[in-house]
Amino acid sequence: MTDIIKFHLLAHIFISAIGGMLLLAIWYNIRMRFRPILEEGTKEKRVDKGLLFLSLAMFTWVLAGIWGLVGYYYGFANTAPANIGERMFSIVNNLFLLLSLFYFYYAPPFIYNNEKNVGVIIGIIVGVSLVTLGLNHWFGPQTDTDNINISNIPDLILSGFLSALLMISFYKTFMHRQLKTVAIISVVVIGLMFVSQLPEVFKDSMTVFTNNLIKIVSKTSLIAICLVLATTWVIRLASMPKPNEMTIHFLDWSLVKISIPSKDIHNQLIDFGSKATQYRNLLKFAIRRKFGEGKTQSILVGNGGELSNQTYLTRIIININEIMNLTEGQQLERRDLFTFIGYGMYRLRMIPEHIQIDEGLLSEFIQNADNQKYADLCN
Repeated sequence: MTDIIKFHLLAHIFISAIGGMLLLAIWYNIRMRFRPILEEGTKEKRVDKGLLFLSLAMFTWVLAGIWGLVGYYYGFANTAPANIGERMFSIVNNLFLLLSLFYFYYAPPFIYNNEKNVGVIIGIIVGVSLVTLGLNHWFGPQTDTDNINISNIPDLILSGFLSALLMISFYKTFMHRQLKTVAIISVVVIGLMFVSQLPEVFKDSMTVFTNNLIKIVSKTSLIAICLVLATTWVIRLASMPKPNEMTIHFLDWSLVKISIPSKDIHNQLIDFGSKATQYRNLLKFAIRRKFGEGKTQSILVGNGGELSNQTYLTRIIININEIMNLTEGQQLERRDLFTFIGYGMYRLRMIPEHIQIDEGLLSEFIQNADNQKYADLCN
């Protein structure tokens, strides 16, 4: 084992271990400090495990580094058993990274809080990894054609797909948090992580020194970016309006009065005007939250639910921000007014006691044949 390889493996192990422990400690502290906001008293405790899975992905890097170190010391590096171990760690690492994206609010819609699609992608990850193991067993870990390791091509393609998901999620998250520089750096870092895997297929693509340097730089940088991500999460939770401080009063068709003191919004009148669809959807959420119990307080969004997709929720927030002409610090996000319960279910965050609906407006709304289920709910 050369000094370069030994240095890389030891640095890889200790950097990943420290990064994993830091993220795990931060995640646990956030869970304890902001538990009321994260759970909001719901019977089904919703635990945001994004940082937890990122830390577990780093601990997987630690185990992979130890496995590589043991392989070199005991003389079975670059053998079939060593390759099988590397593939298994790759499977676990990819799974943890994917599961972390499940909790990224700005991850692509087909993966954020989408249990069905995540299950499908997990199946693909496992399937591709098994195909890679099969090719390694069939061709052998060192079999190549024109310096191309055929057996590792499926795993490289999968890594490219996951890298693209990570790039999109990190970039959109940091851009939304007004951290443009960090957003660009995150894309570059994740790109470098993918580039560092190219020698596993294209053997002469770079020197051993260059490859190990890129791996160390990219993984260290990713840990730093995850720490920035944790910081933005804390800031977000600290500035998030509390359910018991917000009030909403439906005065008439298209007219709503809303108060959110933490956003410096006090009894402000909102006239939805021609935005009738957004007004009706907001009224439906308010009726369910005020008069429903348990699951009947929520509305299924997507998957054949009452609202066909999450765009309807976003439009409500966009219209409120535009109508009230809120400043950058005041502007609402979807998570300020709506809570994701799980399995496509969303409900209004305000407590029932702080929701008022004009009796005449409510009576007129539930008399509509299309809203009969709301009449049953109110009764």
